[in-house]
Parts: sequence; structure tokens; C-alpha cells
Amino acid sequence: MGSKMDSKDEQIRSYTINDDADVLPMDQLDPTGVLVKPKWRGTSDDQMDMEVLGRHQVLRRNFRFLSMLGFGSTLICTWEILLSYIVFVSINGGTADLFWGYLVVLLGVWMTYASLAEMASMAPTAGGQYHWVSEFAPPRYQKFLSYIVGWVCMTGWQAGLLSVGFLIGTIIQGLIVLNDPTYIFQRWHGTLLVWSITSFCVIFNTFLAKRLPAIEGVVLTIHVMGLFAIIVPLWVLSPRATSKDALLTFTNAGGWPTTGLSSMIGLLTPMGSLLGFDCAVHMSEEVEDAGRTLPRSIMWSVYLNGTMGFIMAITMCYCLGDLTEVLETKTGYPFIQVFYNATQSLAATNVMVSIIIVTITACCVSAVATSSRQLWSFARDKGVPYSDWLAYVSPTMHIPLRAILISLCITCIVSLINIGSNSALNAIVSLNVVALLSSYYITISCLVWRRLYGDPLPVRRWSLGRYGLAVNIASLIFITPILFFAFWPTATPVEPAEMNWAVLMYGAVIIWSLGYYAIWGKKSYVGPVTVVKREL
Repeated sequence: MGSKMDSKDEQIRSYTINDDADVLPMDQLDPTGVLVKPKWRGTSDDQMDMEVLGRHQVLRRNFRFLSMLGFGSTLICTWEILLSYIVFVSINGGTADLFWGYLVVLLGVWMTYASLAEMASMAPTAGGQYHWVSEFAPPRYQKFLSYIVGWVCMTGWQAGLLSVGFLIGTIIQGLIVLNDPTYIFQRWHGTLLVWSITSFCVIFNTFLAKRLPAIEGVVLTIHVMGLFAIIVPLWVLSPRATSKDALLTFTNAGGWPTTGLSSMIGLLTPMGSLLGFDCAVHMSEEVEDAGRTLPRSIMWSVYLNGTMGFIMAITMCYCLGDLTEVLETKTGYPFIQVFYNATQSLAATNVMVSIIIVTITACCVSAVATSSRQLWSFARDKGVPYSDWLAYVSPTMHIPLRAILISLCITCIVSLINIGSNSALNAIVSLNVVALLSSYYITISCLVWRRLYGDPLPVRRWSLGRYGLAVNIASLIFITPILFFAFWPTATPVEPAEMNWAVLMYGAVIIWSLGYYAIWGKKSYVGPVTVVKREL
């Protein structure tokens, strides 16, 4: 096995390519696609990283720091998502929970993504979490844990893509309701809008893939300026709550036994708005100087989005208005009602909501890219059914085309739950949160084990230094209760239509992945550590 791999590497290194050629000759194809031209292979450090990780460059490295900062910031869309999820914390915890909970979550998120950023510098690969587990877990459990993390991370990003499409579709419906009181809000209309929006984003990711880095910079500008276009009218025109009511009064509209329990469930709002900064990791094989650019872009995205989200959180604490009225809005989204209550103008409200629709659509474009790269990478290591087919890279566009199309299919199929459930958004968001947090928890746990009992960590160009272990452990302490309460429904008593079905969907994914592993995956799955050559 080793001699064959070495022989293949020598063959790859011996290729000479005409810079004017679009693709390599057919006899020089890589098993997962077509090797790109030298100008798209990044720096010498990138080429060394790929050599060490046992990978071949089949995607174009056309992202740099600013475009990755735009990619991460616009995909997370913290202040926009915070508005969209405000209903959860309005029911459980209230504005005080939004304010103090956001601060706690922001600190925990910083520690979590700092831990991931350091690993991204050690191994900048599209596989991300499941690759790191394969390297850092105890040898006895490397293959199995890596496989499980691959499945939960893939699930998290597919759910993330679905949740973003769901938000856009149903926000559009809410805007229609506001402008046309005769419109009857049908959930299947929202599902059709999800299909339309996601299809548009898939088309964007195929035919305009080369333009994505440039567009991310433009969208970043809209993302930043849009915040002020929203908060200025709210601060000027909205009735203000007192500081006591806004920051010190916790509420329990969900019917839970205690306000403390209700407030923990309400943390889904700040957590959902600050989740997913590992998106940059899954684009790492398309980033120039990835070992340095990735951790910097991750952390700067946390700083930028965290600050903007906090500004919006404070704004909503003071400008939310009558809680009962905004929760009972026919639009389905309290923030739309808040905008209208403040401006008393349909035109102004339409403009403000349209800004959010545009930025979340840009988020959906980036989510398609991230979810498809995660799926493609896992297929490359034979972690899913039909791996060889899914691992295909288009020889002309240099994108994982089939993985992109499968991501579209998954979104279209799973979005059908919106037709039969009143709490589809809660279930989808919860699944996104618990799946990604599960992948973080296992990955960081393996890093802690490696720090304490394993070999020295690989060389990295971004490091937490002597504080690394403390930050890693603190992030695990933070994730534990958030992960537990993310499965809970928003209110009690619980009826089937209001149940948080994330626990069922998450359990089904785990059972399916275990079954597939026992029958096929144990033989076919290739843990990334088997091709890593750290001695280089």
C-alpha cells in the first residue's frame, strides 16, 4: 500500500502542465478529479501541506484572507440570524436572556473556534473535524470516531443549508402576509420557496464558482452596512424599554417549571446565530496560504460577527416592544412586526426586510459551498454510500459538482417536514446546532487527549500557546449544557406538531451511520490518518 502511494506521489510530482491549458491530459487524471494548473495550487506551504496530508490539488485555490473573511462572516450572518431566531428567546428567557446569554455564548464560541482554528493550522483540509479526529484520537479509536464525526458534521452542514433556505422562504412569506392581509400563509408555499432559493444558490455555485471570492467581498460590505440601515431606524423610531425590563427581567412564556430552565432553552437563539465558523475549514483546499489564512479568517470572523451580533442583541432588548404582540404576529417572524411597529411604513419595512433576505441568500450560497465540500471530502475517504461517484470533481469547473447536486436533493427532500410540522424551524435549527456541536465536542476532546497523552502536536503557524489546554477544556465545559438543551422543545405541554423532532432525526443519522459502518463502512472507509505523512 505504501509503495503504491509513494509511486503515485512521484508520478504526480513529475507532471508538467502548460499554464494556458484548462485541464490536464486524460492520462494524468487524479482519482478524485483533475489536477489544477500550477497558478491555482497556492503557495509552497500549501503544496507541502497537501503533500503531508496525502492529498492532490484538484480544487482551485482562489480565496485569500479578505474573501475568506467575507465568506465566513456572510455565511454565519450573526445579526441577521439573530433576528430570525428571536422568537425562541422571546418565548424562553426574554430580552435579559438574550443580552446575558449572548455574552456567555460569545465567550464560549470564541474558545471553541480558537481550538478549531489551531487545528486548522495544523491540518488545513476540507475534511476538517473528522480528519483531525483521525489524527488526534487514541489510535485504537481513530477510525471509528473519525467516521462518526464525519457523519455528524456532514449532517450538521446539510441541516445548516436547509435552515438557511427555510429562513429565506418563510421570511418572504412573512413579508407577503404583511403587505397582503388576504394572503393565507400555507406551509407548502414555504417549502416551494426553499426549493427555489436553494436551486438558485446551487446554480450560482456551479456557473459562477470562479467569481465567488470576489462576490464575497461585496456581500461583506452589504452585511456590515446593512446592520446600520436596520438599527438606526429602530433606535430613532421604536418605543424604548427601561434598562431594568430589557436587561434584568427574565421571562418564561414556554410554561417550564422554572425560569432558569426556560432561559437555558432560550440560548438556542444566540447559539444558533454564532454557529458555523468552521465553514472556512471546509473550503481550506481552495484557500491560498491556508495554514495561516484559515485560523486568522476564522477568528476575525468571530470578532466581527460577534460584535455586530451584540449590537443587534442590545437593539432588540430595548426596541422589541410589546412581547405578546410581536409573538402573535401573522407574519411568523417577530422582527418583521418590530420593523413595522417602529416605522409604521410598509415601504420602509419592505426595504429593511429585503436587506436581510439579500444577506441570508448570500449566506445560502456559501452554505451550499461548505456543505458540498464537506460531503465531497468525506466521500473521498469512502465514508458514505456511492463514495466514488460523489467524490467526482468536474474537470472544467474544478468543483465537486455531484456533491453540490446531492446537497440540493437533500434540502428538497427534508424540507417537506415543514408541510406537516408547526415547529419545523425549531427542529432544523436544533439539528444543525447539536450535529455541529457534537463534532466540535468529539474533536476538541481528542485534541485534549493528544495534548495530555499523545505525541507532540504537529507544527502550526497559528497557536494558542501555553493556554491551549485550558481553552480546549473550557470550550468542552461550555458545549456540554448547550448540546443538552438544544434538543428541548420551545414550550410545554408538548404536542406532536410542536415537538422538537431534532432528537429523532439526529438519532436516525447515528443509527444509520452505525449500521452502514458495521456492514460496509468498516471495510471501505479510509481514515485520513492512513495517508498522512508527518515525517515530511
